[in-house]
Amino acid sequence: MKLLARIGFWLLVIVIAFFALFPFYYAIISSFRTGSALFSVAYLPETFDFSNYVAVFERQPFGRNILNSVIVSGSVVVLSLGLGITAAYAFGRIAFRGRSLLLMTILSVSMFPQVAVLAGMFELIRSFGLYNTLPGLILANLMLTLPFTIWVLTTFMRELPREIEEAAFVDGATPWIVVRRVFLPLMAPAAVTTGLLAFIVSWNEFLFALTFTLTNEQRTVPPAIALMSGSTAYELPWGAIMAGSVIVTIPIIVLVLVFQRKIVAGLTAGAVKG
Repeated sequence: MKLLARIGFWLLVIVIAFFALFPFYYAIISSFRTGSALFSVAYLPETFDFSNYVAVFERQPFGRNILNSVIVSGSVVVLSLGLGITAAYAFGRIAFRGRSLLLMTILSVSMFPQVAVLAGMFELIRSFGLYNTLPGLILANLMLTLPFTIWVLTTFMRELPREIEEAAFVDGATPWIVVRRVFLPLMAPAAVTTGLLAFIVSWNEFLFALTFTLTNEQRTVPPAIALMSGSTAYELPWGAIMAGSVIVTIPIIVLVLVFQRKIVAGLTAGAVKG
């Protein structure tokens, strides 16, 4: 029975891994194909033609699009963590009337689909003069990342022992010093996890980036890939699209591999007391 259970477990792992990795694998081998070879079914690479990767950067400012995504995603992570940690301290440590209601209201914002808030967000960004600018995308993406960042960090903050905070206050520390020097090092695993999730959400965000930008120089990578055009108006450059998709997926994979231990620690933090 143990042998059958182990075999079943590894078969399930293989099926899940195949389901998760096969689309990315097929995108990689398709990015090396050109012409009619793109429309033939083949599961093994036949040639390694890098012309699609060259075309991605020649036909449009794809390097600028990647830089825009880095700027927007990085800024969203910094602002989400900065506002999220301070808000988590207020919700997790300070007792005030309406705390639970306010926290539930913040969380409920993330439950609305993007289409439901698209018109209102467009008017807000246009009234601020941020249309077709990177700050406009940063403001829009904060609506997606800030609610769950506050919620996760607040849950983690409540698990930290109050004795540490009280000892710091006895030594004359201010609330800001407590947050920055006491809680911030303890919250590093949770901050890395939520920061990476915020980065992925902002990096892959499509609807706001497509709606709130007009020129190709201001777009991030998702709409830039979606709006790629071929040599004619009726051609879809599938090879270039696959190449661009592979290029923009690599940074996410690298970040996950680099912060793997922090992510695991952040996901399991607070699960066991004592």
